[in-house]
Amino acid sequence: MEILILSDPEAVARRCADIVEAQMKTMPNSVLGLATGSSPIGLYEELIRRHSEYGLSFKDVTTFNLDEYIGIPADHSQSYRTFMNETFFKKVDIDPARTFVPDGMADNPLNVGPAYEEKIQAEGGIDLQVLGIGSDGHIGFNEPTSSLRSRTRVKTLTKQTLVDNSRFFAPDEFQPKLAITMGIATILEARRILLIATGEGKAEAVRDTVEGPLSAFVPASALQLHERATVVIDEAAASQLKLKDYYQFVGDLQDDLVKKHRPSDWISR
Repeated sequence: MEILILSDPEAVARRCADIVEAQMKTMPNSVLGLATGSSPIGLYEELIRRHSEYGLSFKDVTTFNLDEYIGIPADHSQSYRTFMNETFFKKVDIDPARTFVPDGMADNPLNVGPAYEEKIQAEGGIDLQVLGIGSDGHIGFNEPTSSLRSRTRVKTLTKQTLVDNSRFFAPDEFQPKLAITMGIATILEARRILLIATGEGKAEAVRDTVEGPLSAFVPASALQLHERATVVIDEAAASQLKLKDYYQFVGDLQDDLVKKHRPSDWISR
């Protein structure tokens, strides 16, 4: 697992955008797995800036989102489809027909997962999967005790997740307790994984993910099994890491290597 510790959320967003842009420069028709929530917003804003100012193009990209609530329509203000449309998709040149989000209003939600898996495979699999992380270590909506071999499916949300997400819903507004999410095994099949975490509120989850035992109780710890998982965090999110100094030392050496061998025009600034 590659651990990159940067000074603040803005630096995290820039480095994550570098990774996504490098993937797209290498493979313009990349399949990207995307996340919602607060963690990736800085990344999306930086990619939008690079699209606007430097012409970074998403016209050949395909995307699959991790998850969606069950019981609210796609055009609902709190749906993850609306989040992605308003936060990212409408602000770049991506083809809306190539942006996929699980159907939270399907007649039979149990059929959505297998169909979503088939669609991912039909597109050749995910080249780069973007992840946030919950305060309890969940990725997607794979809550603690989720099977490490799980596939895209219906998942019941924990009380902690409901509390964390309640700020997005009005007091008298329906807040779903069920969601459809990519499974942990589905996520691990991505060719590269990029996990983003900022702030002290994520420090314990980051510690348990990176340095704790592999455990279904901390779903993100499954990333220890991936051959190319990159964790990009700020100083606050790194505050509980025992080997923080070592990760920073490794990161500095890798930065020097990248600067030496990457073409100067490879990344937009």
